[in-house]
Amino acid sequence: MNPQIISSASNSTQPLRDVKVVDLSRLVSGNMLTHVLADLGATVIKVEPPRKGDELRAWRREGMSTYWLAYSRNKDSVELNLRTPGDMTKLTGLLADADILVENFRPGTLERMGLGKERLNAINPKLVVVRISGWGQTGQFAGKGGFGSLIEAMSGFAAMNGFADLPPVLPPFAMADSVAGIYGAALALAAMHGQRGNATPAVQEVDLSLFEPLFSILGPQAAEYQLTGKPTPRSGSRSPTHAPRNVYKTSDEKWVALSAGMEGTLARLFEGIGYPEGLQDPRFSTHEARLKNIDALDALIQGHITKLTLPEALDFFAVRDITAGPVCDIADLLRHPYIAESRLLVDQVAPDGRTVSVHAAPYRINGERPAIRRGAPTLGQDNATWFGADQPATTRIPDTAAQPT
Repeated sequence: MNPQIISSASNSTQPLRDVKVVDLSRLVSGNMLTHVLADLGATVIKVEPPRKGDELRAWRREGMSTYWLAYSRNKDSVELNLRTPGDMTKLTGLLADADILVENFRPGTLERMGLGKERLNAINPKLVVVRISGWGQTGQFAGKGGFGSLIEAMSGFAAMNGFADLPPVLPPFAMADSVAGIYGAALALAAMHGQRGNATPAVQEVDLSLFEPLFSILGPQAAEYQLTGKPTPRSGSRSPTHAPRNVYKTSDEKWVALSAGMEGTLARLFEGIGYPEGLQDPRFSTHEARLKNIDALDALIQGHITKLTLPEALDFFAVRDITAGPVCDIADLLRHPYIAESRLLVDQVAPDGRTVSVHAAPYRINGERPAIRRGAPTLGQDNATWFGADQPATTRIPDTAAQPT
């Protein structure tokens, strides 16, 4: 069964409908990049190795390739063995009129495949090539493996994530890859825009590491270290810049998240918990004082919230216009009215016939979300479309059973 889809497309939400992308990447970073472009209408041709396909297909829950379903909708899949001359010829045919090529091999691999910049210029000088790697295409680290977990550890993220008396914490999702992929989509479009203005086009290369985008979103770590002489400490759910900001337990064993760094909000909070003189208390009168006395401030707030159930706490914050909300897991979110009202989830039928929910495009254009035009493709589903009906069949492991080799 081919993936079925549930929403319709309109030109207003498909601004990239004239863009052709060839995706040679594997796992998350490149798939995230082309996921963004595909949702915006680009024709994305996912080139996969025979039989096993992209390793992302092997990230499975209950026998289903959930990551593949989420990040490969609106794409085509072709199955090519790039170690054979015939299939390399098919690839160069795809590249001849493509706008963007995405790859995340180790630096030098594309050149060893015979697709260095000089060759690509001969094939298609208007091409934009986004090259994703752990550490960039040049320098002493270029040849070093760069999986996301390594990057999340070395970028400074893990060192500042978690609690001070516990080990550093890596994220439970592909953070470095996802951030790089989103950066990469913007860079690809920027390079393509510049390319279209060139009177004498030449292949444009975007050198995108996993390390640098993640490092860039972690805030002014270097400046603060230079000013204080101290790395950003692990502080749990507290913020190093303002207080109060934390999660607090309610009487029914639930949690609420609160951020009241603005003094007007904090004044209303102090009033509500019966301590209207809070901002006159020297311990809490300035940002610096509140951070210095954060244990006392959190104890004061927790002492009030611990008397309230979660619904009571949410009402308490709502009537005082205080920025707070429940700590939700996915079970909570599937019941949450925001999800239903925003239509952030849509149903997709997997190749094995089971229906699951996947996220819709997380934005609107002129009030409308871009459509999911088709579900994630089965391996090699579009070979005949791109290479002709006489494309020889390949012995394939079904998508529901695909395993890494």
